[in-house]
Amino acid sequence: MWKMEVIVKSCCLVQPAEPTWNGPFSLSELDQIGVLTHVPTIYFYKPTKNWLTPEHTIIKTLKNSLSRVLVPFYPLAGRLCWLDGDRLELNCNAEGVQLIEAECEAKLDELVNDFAPSLKFDNLIPHVNYHTPIEKIPLMIVQLTKFQCGGITLSWTISHVVADGQSAVHFISEWARLTRGEPLQVAPFLDRKVLRAGEPPVRKPRFEHFEFNPLPFLIGKSSNENEMKKKTTIAMLKLTKFQVEKLKNKANRKRTSDDIGRAYSRYEAIAGHIWRCACKARQHAYEQPTSLIICMDVRKRVQPPLPQMYFGNAIMDVVATGLSGELVANQLNYAARKVREAIDRVTSEYVHSTIDFLKNQKEFSRYQDIHAIRNNVGPFYGNPNIGVISWIALPMHDLNFGWGKEILMAPGTLDCDGDSLILRGQDGDDSLVVSLCLQVDHLKSFKKFFYGDIVTDN
Repeated sequence: MWKMEVIVKSCCLVQPAEPTWNGPFSLSELDQIGVLTHVPTIYFYKPTKNWLTPEHTIIKTLKNSLSRVLVPFYPLAGRLCWLDGDRLELNCNAEGVQLIEAECEAKLDELVNDFAPSLKFDNLIPHVNYHTPIEKIPLMIVQLTKFQCGGITLSWTISHVVADGQSAVHFISEWARLTRGEPLQVAPFLDRKVLRAGEPPVRKPRFEHFEFNPLPFLIGKSSNENEMKKKTTIAMLKLTKFQVEKLKNKANRKRTSDDIGRAYSRYEAIAGHIWRCACKARQHAYEQPTSLIICMDVRKRVQPPLPQMYFGNAIMDVVATGLSGELVANQLNYAARKVREAIDRVTSEYVHSTIDFLKNQKEFSRYQDIHAIRNNVGPFYGNPNIGVISWIALPMHDLNFGWGKEILMAPGTLDCDGDSLILRGQDGDDSLVVSLCLQVDHLKSFKKFFYGDIVTDN
């Protein structure tokens, strides 16, 4: 597949505009597991003409506001370093965020009309070389790409070690606010000791933490190495408001005595639907074990709740498990119930037990995705498993840096079989979009079941 030609015009490090605290910064256990790589996002804009004049350059404005917002958000200007046991520490040294200015001869409309993340658009998103020593890798890289038609893309990739989705959106929102000429609205809460960062282990975990066990392999296989080598592709699958309600109603129809409590949510219904469709498309044997990985925000689940603007990782994975045949043979409420059961395990006690479990581990590499990139050691969520992350609650749309709201926002390329995101639709009409990475051989069947099962009783 061809890649769009993008020419880099300039590259620099943007440091905080004022002196900030320097020194080692302890990370919580939740910062150091799961996704340690950078998470990319891209926005497409058509700025008004006054932003395209030489005296009022977008890159100059972004550089100035970025340096100012890095003062309260100074951890993003630092660098990581490895400790014993593959643990990590943040060195707050104000080295800065990398800012890239680039140009592209393509027309923005050609991309927006039929956009789905793919290798074709890779050059519009900053690249991170994970073979570089981690102490040299910026925690955030920003790329402004200008098109001949006057349109621009603004993309960034942020280290998941330093910020989860809510923290990243908080930072970007405040950056946009400063770029518009407005003052900072809410400063981040930076003290990670509220999640016991840097504290030694003091007790054993109270619960069994099956989410840290190896995920199932395909029956008859002793590893997922072959599955990791198979070619994948990306799809952006829209669900209208009507289709979302239809799935939610299906999940709540024919409830049994096992379906106690509140009605199943949009997420529970859609996650269960994705799980069932993946099992069907992959043509699993009836007795094939399969897991659904669910990313949970624990800010309001711990007691006392974390400060709303806690900056860091306040998320953890939980796992719903089942047999593919049973998921397919039963109605959607069966899968939604398994999602609900996994979610309901996450109490304040469970979160602290998770931290206890991790504090008692001598070595972290098996829980960290960055090693899978280098040597195939680390978590892999592909066939027969799937991960479903929700960005529904994140206010990612209508991001105005001063030159108007975006015409399109999209996650960067998902590159692992089984990765999926649920996002709000661009039009503000209560539609949703599922961004999904699957093996090429499975995607056509998945789409058939994804839309077909909404209108049938399967």
